[in-house]
Amino acid sequence: MKKVWIYNRKDVNGWWVGWYESGNRKAKALPSKELAEHYKQIKYTQLNSDVFTGIVAADWQQMVDEYRKTKKVQGVTEGTLYEIALSLRNFERLAGQCSSKQITQNVIDKFILQRGSEVKRPTLNKDIRNLKTFVNWCRENRYLNGNLKIKELKEEEKPVRSLSDVEIKKLLKAAEPYPPIKMRILLALGTGLRRGDIESLKISDIDFEKNSIATTSRKTKKSMASRPVSLGVMSELSKYACGLIVGQEKLFRTKFNHRKWHKICKEVGLADLKFHDLRKTFGSLLAQNGVSTAVTQRLLEHSSPNLTNKVYTNVDPVLRQAVEQLHVSKWL
Repeated sequence: MKKVWIYNRKDVNGWWVGWYESGNRKAKALPSKELAEHYKQIKYTQLNSDVFTGIVAADWQQMVDEYRKTKKVQGVTEGTLYEIALSLRNFERLAGQCSSKQITQNVIDKFILQRGSEVKRPTLNKDIRNLKTFVNWCRENRYLNGNLKIKELKEEEKPVRSLSDVEIKKLLKAAEPYPPIKMRILLALGTGLRRGDIESLKISDIDFEKNSIATTSRKTKKSMASRPVSLGVMSELSKYACGLIVGQEKLFRTKFNHRKWHKICKEVGLADLKFHDLRKTFGSLLAQNGVSTAVTQRLLEHSSPNLTNKVYTNVDPVLRQAVEQLHVSKWL
């Protein structure tokens, strides 16, 4: 049996888990003794997996609690943990607090059918993804067997909403009486930032000399210490900042005004426009101008290029521009 131990180091915060693997000593630092104890159990099971071969019986709450602790050890954000917990609560509501022996293919299929009657397919697929990750973790820890199959349902691909240059011009024109709204619109179109990230911007995040801003995504927790901003957007941002109160810390002193936003959209004939569509417009405009998926993915801070391709390049202008590359005149 391979041993795993916990220790702390002098003048160093936190706790450490140590073990030997392939003849080499390894260690991992954790912020608390509780997390270190939990990681110790996980590592002990991994190192001695050849000894443990049977399926272990466990109740629902035990599995959920251990799974949450594992995700925290892995550094998963609170937002993601909340989404996972929400999906598991829906499973518990429809399927009951199943023990490890009660989670069968029939139970999973029944949950998907019942949940599918409550929500739309994208939401259902999010629950399926979270449940699949949970089931895979249960397999690794010998709570479940390996015969369960969980697949996402196919979704109908719909073209993404992307504004034209004329629509953008009209939108910015209509927003002129409301400088804070106009600045938010311009930042979304010029940087692709989510509304929540725009709202949290501080004056100190802006580097007017290097034409860049420092951002931290509230959703993904990813940071970009120097996000490039175009000269046009930076010029407008500089003018806006000059009109702010001396000593103001945040870029926007007041909260986003939904009433004014809907009024502006209705005025230009875009009543159904969502603020997030400005982010989609940013991504699609980059695609139309030949910017690579890798660069677009980095600017949008996506976890995978598949998401960038699927969501932000599935717009009519991008597809139309592609087919216009065909030299039909040479065929006729």
